[in-house]
Amino acid sequence: MIEPEPLQQVGRTYVLWRGHKLSYFSGCDYFRLSTHPKVLRALTAGLKRFGLNVSASRLTTGNHSLYDELERRLAWFFKVEAALVVPTGYVANLAVAQALSGHYSHALIDEAAHASLRDASKMLECPVLQFKHESPSDLAVAVRRCGPGSRLIVLTDGLFSQDGSVAPIKKYLNVLPQDSSILVDDAHGMGVLGPNGRGAGEQIHAKGRMIQTITLSKALGVYGGAILGSKALRRKILRRSQLFVGCTPLPLPLVSAALQALTILRSDRSLRSRLSRNTNSVRSALLETGIVIPIAPGPIISLLPRDRMAVAKVKGALVKAGVYPPFIQYPGGPKSGYFRFVISSEHTGDQLKALATALIGASNLLVPLRR
Repeated sequence: MIEPEPLQQVGRTYVLWRGHKLSYFSGCDYFRLSTHPKVLRALTAGLKRFGLNVSASRLTTGNHSLYDELERRLAWFFKVEAALVVPTGYVANLAVAQALSGHYSHALIDEAAHASLRDASKMLECPVLQFKHESPSDLAVAVRRCGPGSRLIVLTDGLFSQDGSVAPIKKYLNVLPQDSSILVDDAHGMGVLGPNGRGAGEQIHAKGRMIQTITLSKALGVYGGAILGSKALRRKILRRSQLFVGCTPLPLPLVSAALQALTILRSDRSLRSRLSRNTNSVRSALLETGIVIPIAPGPIISLLPRDRMAVAKVKGALVKAGVYPPFIQYPGGPKSGYFRFVISSEHTGDQLKALATALIGASNLLVPLRR
């Protein structure tokens, strides 16, 4: 993987790149809350009041009532028994796996699962079977291979960042034994999916069976991660996860900012409606001109260059249209790289039109990303 050039973000939807100010359709700050004035004020106030760092594990002298408040608010928002805040979304999956190691006979993982879930599966201390991407039928085959009496856990993303598709969690639960669990990395689904933004599992009744992990750096635009589930799971993590026990927790100014971002996300329903409207406007423009792209719930449009020569030509067309060219090579995605465009609620109509026009003009150089 080649280290990309540094970018300087300008305002809420632009970057400076090689001397050009370009519209930025990348990153996953879906509502641009990282630059929301209220969130920034909460961050500044938290810094003045609490300092930068507690400099100790929460299980020694680093605990603080602000962590409890954020966890209570997250549990209330997601309608779960308990929440536990951790330093990053990546760590959230690892901490869950450490807490549950030795509990399952088999782990079943989506072939396109995030790298953090793959690392977590190794910590569960059981055989790991891979099933085809978003395939309940192939999951059912894997379940049968494990044999009767098996204790199973499924690991999957909620919303897949490569293409914006969503795991069929309800169908997975239907083919799993009743005592099975499912660990859903909902880093990208949180705030985006569901009537209230509670993620991929919002309308799925799976009490006691689903563990949800999130990041605070996507829809909330801040930093950190959290684990959502039962009180019993929370106690297990405190007792058995060396990652949680041994790490310094999230800086309190970021917790203060996350509380404000969560308030905005919960109260301002126009954010999700704008995000949906913006995404649909670009997709519709592409579909109307014959560009076939998969219809997915997430605000992500991914396209492959037809060949290596097409990469430079598409980049040039995007820059000419005033759009930063987000060509990425990321674990789990196509090895040759692909263009991934992430729509936000804050992009303007002119920016959306410029993106759609540039992609339509370069359509002969691009093909849809398919798994």
